[in-house]
Amino acid sequence: MRRDRDADFTAYASGRWASLVRAAVLLGCSQQDAEDLAQAALVKTWSHWKRVSQATEPDAYVYRVMVNTLSTNRRRRWHGEQPTEDVPDSHTDDHTATVVLRHAVTTALRRLPREQQQVLVLRYVADLTERATADVLGVAVGTVKSRTSRALAALNPADFTDLAGDEP
Repeated sequence: MRRDRDADFTAYASGRWASLVRAAVLLGCSQQDAEDLAQAALVKTWSHWKRVSQATEPDAYVYRVMVNTLSTNRRRRWHGEQPTEDVPDSHTDDHTATVVLRHAVTTALRRLPREQQQVLVLRYVADLTERATADVLGVAVGTVKSRTSRALAALNPADFTDLAGDEP
């Protein structure tokens, strides 16, 4: 029985790894921190896997653990870095359209309040339903809808129109 549970969890973790890391990056983590966050969420999920795997939406549970872990980590860390107006381009060796698009999306998301970032990432990157997103964030479905609406309205279409431009 335990081998079945372990195999089931391993298959789940392997299949969702890239999605979890991508969501963590879009929630504001660096690539390394995103991998750490995804791993921490999966470690916490593993101890409750029997119950999680029987849930209607196990993904919602894992994403909730991830969002809660991120919130806890942000409260604990000191963010004494000084913001600068010009952020160095971390993608100097790779100028593909994918990197440019990723940068544009990440930059646009970081301009939004954290609650709006979370709802967009969970709805459109993690592909959770409104109900599952509400469960992950611990809010009402109506709150998910209003945050989504406000977030989409706040996005600047000009940020995405000329993705091949000179801007980093």
